[in-house]
Amino acid sequence: MTSIEVPYSIAAALPTLSVMDITNDVSKAVAASGRPEGIAYIHSVPAASVVRIQERETGIFEDVELLLERIVPSDCASRARIVSTLLGPRTEAVPFREGCLCLGTYQRVLLFSLAAEQRPEWSLTLLG
Repeated sequence: MTSIEVPYSIAAALPTLSVMDITNDVSKAVAASGRPEGIAYIHSVPAASVVRIQERETGIFEDVELLLERIVPSDCASRARIVSTLLGPRTEAVPFREGCLCLGTYQRVLLFSLAAEQRPEWSLTLLG
């Protein structure tokens, strides 16, 4: 099987939501760790961001943006904090084997940022 490396990039930039594909960076860090297998915990650092495993396709980002706008309007003063709470934990756990992430064919590690003024960061903890 051949793998294609998608460049680290913004997968979507919507009015109140930006999504960065960090799959390649996480994969490189796991491979460089020298650990043959275990679990990679990927954690978003700013409170107004979350990590999710998702297919990278534009439609889902637009759908999430519309859903969030209906639930918590963009003019709400504490929107980022409320939306972050609704989206759940900021961490994803991904198993890895032979130094490679165990993701589905089209799955990517995405960093959703809810606050445009903050650059989203992430951290990685490996167990195994």
